[in-house]
Amino acid sequence: MCGIIGLHLRDPELHPMLGALLDDMLCGVSERGPDSVGVAVYGDERRNPPGHAAVSVLRAPGDLDVAVGGLLPGRPTVTATRVGDTTVLTAPVAAEALAAAITAAAPESLVVGRGDDLVVYKGVGHPSDLAVTYGLREVHGWQGLAHTRMATESAIIPEGCHPYSVGPNQCLVHNGSFSNHATVRRDLMRQGVSFDSENDSEVGARFVAACLAEGDDLEKALLRLGETFDGFYTLLVTTDEGFAVVRDEIACKPAVIAEHPRWVAMASEFRALADLPGIGEARVTEPDPGKVYTWQR
Repeated sequence: MCGIIGLHLRDPELHPMLGALLDDMLCGVSERGPDSVGVAVYGDERRNPPGHAAVSVLRAPGDLDVAVGGLLPGRPTVTATRVGDTTVLTAPVAAEALAAAITAAAPESLVVGRGDDLVVYKGVGHPSDLAVTYGLREVHGWQGLAHTRMATESAIIPEGCHPYSVGPNQCLVHNGSFSNHATVRRDLMRQGVSFDSENDSEVGARFVAACLAEGDDLEKALLRLGETFDGFYTLLVTTDEGFAVVRDEIACKPAVIAEHPRWVAMASEFRALADLPGIGEARVTEPDPGKVYTWQR
């Protein structure tokens, strides 16, 4: 069992409130996943400055910023910020170049997020404690998501946390199970896609990233996922252009969507949405089975 929340702010006046709103929403799904929490935020210029890329890393050595700076052309300044189990490195270079330098400097580390508008945090512990560790209430930005996890098939480690962020500015969180993930994994590996874990959710994230890289938009990518994957799931996928929600054709995993002129939100349970500003005027629905819902920035 897992908990998912996502918030897309349409009104720039709400951007300074993103973290506080996400923190309140997180309380509403904490019981669905007390083991660990992953958070992704878009648009916080204090955590990912303009003109910079940010790369989130697990198992980072203490001197990684120095080593990475020495590998990048021009030796730019690399800043490293440790937040619980996650280290976020920023530099005025492209995200893929920064991620490649990190992997070269510290092969034992694991890149868990990268982009020029995105910061990802992962850690083990109770959601309320990790929200404090991440400084969630202080986050500014235009979009965010979080995933609380109750591990059922794999170890309780930061590497097992969602979101899976395997493409630039892309994230996927998943509640459910893909029954044919091994088959899809083999197909993707034949196409040259590499994997960091045996987790079925990573297979879904890699599939969506491959579709987006081919030029699909979010709706088409998730429709293709529904045609390819067997199992039961609720998915929330975000990019620097917006976010999308889809459930499988049986729709046994819960999801609620609330749409307001100032924001769009989704969560595994309504109580996570109950304190959003203007919720009484929002259109609240349960997403239909198999239908992809998308919102653009």
